Amino acid sequence: MSAIAGIYYLDGRPVEPTDLKRMTDILAHRGSDGIGSWCASSIGFGHRMLHTTPESLNEKLPLINHAGDVVITADARIDNRNELIEALNLCDRPYDQITDSHLILTAYEKWHESCPEKLTGDFAFVIWDGQKQQLFCARDHIGVKPFYYYYKPGRFFACASEIKALLCLPEVPCQLNEVRIADHLVSMFEDKVITYYQDILRLPPAHTLIIRDQKLQLQSYWALDPTYELRLASDDAYVEAFRDLFFEAVRCRLRSAFPVGSTLSGGLDSSSVTCVARELLVQENNRSLHTFSFIFDKVTECDERPFIDAVLAKGGYIPHFMAGDQLSPLIDAERAFWHLEGASIGAAMYFPWFLCHTAQQVGTRIFLTGFDGDTVVSHGFAYLTELASTGQWPGFFMEAEALAEHFDFTVHDVLRTYGLPSLQKLAQRRQWAAFIHGVGEISRHSHLSRLHLLLNHGMKPFIPKSARRVWRRFRGRVETPPKMNVIINREFAQRLNLRERLRRLNRLRSGAPATLREQHWRDLTTGTLPLNLELYDQTAAAFGVEVRHPFVDKRLVEFCLALPPNQKLRQGWTRWILHQAMASILPEPVRLRRNKTSMGPNFVHGLLTFERETLDEIFLTNSSRIEKYVEIERLRKAYQRLLSEEDGADKAIVDIWGAVTLARWLHYSRAASSLRPIEYFTTTI
Repeated sequence: MSAIAGIYYLDGRPVEPTDLKRMTDILAHRGSDGIGSWCASSIGFGHRMLHTTPESLNEKLPLINHAGDVVITADARIDNRNELIEALNLCDRPYDQITDSHLILTAYEKWHESCPEKLTGDFAFVIWDGQKQQLFCARDHIGVKPFYYYYKPGRFFACASEIKALLCLPEVPCQLNEVRIADHLVSMFEDKVITYYQDILRLPPAHTLIIRDQKLQLQSYWALDPTYELRLASDDAYVEAFRDLFFEAVRCRLRSAFPVGSTLSGGLDSSSVTCVARELLVQENNRSLHTFSFIFDKVTECDERPFIDAVLAKGGYIPHFMAGDQLSPLIDAERAFWHLEGASIGAAMYFPWFLCHTAQQVGTRIFLTGFDGDTVVSHGFAYLTELASTGQWPGFFMEAEALAEHFDFTVHDVLRTYGLPSLQKLAQRRQWAAFIHGVGEISRHSHLSRLHLLLNHGMKPFIPKSARRVWRRFRGRVETPPKMNVIINREFAQRLNLRERLRRLNRLRSGAPATLREQHWRDLTTGTLPLNLELYDQTAAAFGVEVRHPFVDKRLVEFCLALPPNQKLRQGWTRWILHQAMASILPEPVRLRRNKTSMGPNFVHGLLTFERETLDEIFLTNSSRIEKYVEIERLRKAYQRLLSEEDGADKAIVDIWGAVTLARWLHYSRAASSLRPIEYFTTTI
């Protein structure tokens, strides 16, 4: 984790070194091991260095090639180093003298604009090509490393690892982006470009940005293939291939010149990363692994110590425990909002914030997470839809019965969610033979009669919606139009034409997926994934720590998407392949877990225990900061439901958290007054 900054005057004005200094100064928290800058007339780069890998100890950025005409500044960890060193004919050099930025620069000189396709790892970089008079930028495949930019055609371009560096420049406007605020309030994160500031944009994952001949061009260099299915000889072959890739993903992220830590919640994902990391460290040099775990003595339903202790009992760890029920979700809010540069703070982000603080205190500069293992491996529930839609009803009910044995739902719940919608689609498509077959199978395996299924799922879809509405009114059922969000200000939503925006953003993901692979692809390509990675990066950067996520390794992501569906859901086991691959690696009580503990009760406890005064102030006495964006009376009713634990309290907490974080961010950043958020908050935990 380092920091990059760049300025390019397209109108030929010279870059002022003081501008680059302001950018790198405000990014000092991202790199305490060195500062560098380079200017050549209208182009200039800055860098803040945080030493993490052994090779980075010899790294100085910006880096200029031997000819003096190509320059790079980068925040990168390249994982396919051996492959690149051979392909780039660098084998005659000492390995530890070949830095990751040097590999990227040499790759650009050999493969030019296609070089990001050859890279594996997490990276964001900017290259100036003096011969082509071209600025070339790229961001890694998944979006682990952040990249923000501002562009004024024909005049000016600037980029940086964080928005606050851009706002240091007088050419960059500091104006609130109300579209992003609306997205925040309705929990819509599909837009991978916009930020909370107008005209300050994010380079999407797996994209390059080129400025040449006064024109800016964005281009995707990689995308997940939702059609490819991996075919191996046996279950054992799939498990072995997964295990090899997972070990490699962890191994690459253990490359460090400093002590390494790992999150250990007791769940399947963090425990898998932790145990594999420990095994690799023992094989290589017997280094101990720091672990960071939250415990809950007051909110005991959230405590997972038996599973944590089962992992630690294997030995070789330096454990650190933190009291999760003693923390407010708004812990260190002023400093957090300054670093996170927006109101999009997840309900569980206070855990990583305190974890990074603890990691800094104990001298752990690198730590691994089990982030998004759920998404990458996939629970596989959409396989049920696939079985039903293809007429494999015996297999459907076998899985439904196995799931019902281990989870808090019934076979009928599974049928209602995944089976009956598929049956109805068969009727809508007039696939009557398949429909009749499905009716017979469902009737045989459930209490639903053939007549019921025929009327409600065969004939009903063909009754016009207008006739159905008339019939409901005749029976005294009054329909209310669907609500976009109960708390968002209607005038605000109408002014932004928010309904149309949501409809447009959801268009590619509308309708139920036909296959598990389609659902898995949707989950992996959602805008929520890069947003959460950006928030995690900024959280770690606040404490001079680099966070690494083995599950979002590009190779592992591609592999898991291509797996046959029965490698993800089988015999009532979700994420079946991960459970199988961790045999003899994880303690059995952890490996055989089928679900995880909800942290919701602790979140509500923390909010009402430590922030009651804040909530009362925002919702009951001083709502002026957010009344432009939310319906205050509806918000107050949601707050009362939460306090009284009435029905709907679970939904209320979502609305309340969105409003609270928006109100606090508007207050601390002063963005609503167009003041630049460059004051560094020194509040400590």
